[in-house]
Amino acid sequence: MAYRVIHYINQFFGGVGGEEMADHKPEVRVGQAGPAMALHAALKGEAEVVATIVCGDNYCVANQKEVAALVATTVKKYKADALVAGPAFNAGRYGMACGTVCAAIGEACGIPTVTAMFPENPGVELYKAGTYIIPAADSARGMGQAIPAMAALLLKLLRKEALQSPEAEGYIERGVRVNMFYEKPGAERAVDMLLLKLAGKPFTTEYKMPVFDRVTPRPGITNMAGATIALVTSGGIVPKGNPDHIAASSARSYGEYDIAGVNDLTDTTYQTAHGGYDQTFANQDADRVLPVDVLRDLEREKKIGKLHHLFYSTVGNGTAVASAKKWGEEIGQKLKEANVQAVILTST
Repeated sequence: MAYRVIHYINQFFGGVGGEEMADHKPEVRVGQAGPAMALHAALKGEAEVVATIVCGDNYCVANQKEVAALVATTVKKYKADALVAGPAFNAGRYGMACGTVCAAIGEACGIPTVTAMFPENPGVELYKAGTYIIPAADSARGMGQAIPAMAALLLKLLRKEALQSPEAEGYIERGVRVNMFYEKPGAERAVDMLLLKLAGKPFTTEYKMPVFDRVTPRPGITNMAGATIALVTSGGIVPKGNPDHIAASSARSYGEYDIAGVNDLTDTTYQTAHGGYDQTFANQDADRVLPVDVLRDLEREKKIGKLHHLFYSTVGNGTAVASAKKWGEEIGQKLKEANVQAVILTST
């Protein structure tokens, strides 16, 4: 008898619509829809996707308990043995939704759960301890690799096979540590690793230390009335027509734009290039994301010295952390050279 699997996907992959349908309420479809069809095929008859749950990303993130309860009810109704969610790739809200559902169902129903995300998706750090996460590409072009990997791990979990290390099994480390038996005692193994490290040879640590990205806060501004303030945004605000072709997702660049003499970002002169949120209100008035109008008011009221004549913009949607860090350093250096005292960084 084949194992029974429920597959959770978002509104886009469920064929409901894009960002405009992100508030779509969860619906249960009998059988397979969207990526569930590929998952069903990858399970090769050993398991079958008996139902697909489609839910808008915004709706799930805003109604986590309600969605988790509906999924739990569906799992019980279909007598499911496992739950799969995604792949979410580098879509932040989708990753949060997949992680939320998997962690909740694993705890409530006691069944295996598997999802897949780009390693830098915020859902990874939040939910890796509560579910198994396969590393995926940053966009749907990696569907062909993610689905078979999810299926392979899921079948091992369903068979209750002993799993090897995360590297061997192909899932992201969960922070779960297990006891291991070695022929050599720990002191000897530690010396062996030290010698390899000193010799510049590869070695594998048995206890990885966490890495924390720390930023030392700068001193507060003592004279705002004399300070030059700059605006930087990951909300994608650009001049009308997006002259630098900033990508809607997974940006490869940032833009630098002159706003000398500009008091208001109107719908005829500015827009957003961001593809990860509803553009309607930002396109109606880009000041909602990049508050040039408010800063001009403060400038006229002498509450700040002046607004810097350049602003910097990119898209945070799916953009690699390494790229964001590099651009941040470049922009920071430019602002330092321009004698800017403070930056207001806006998102979406």
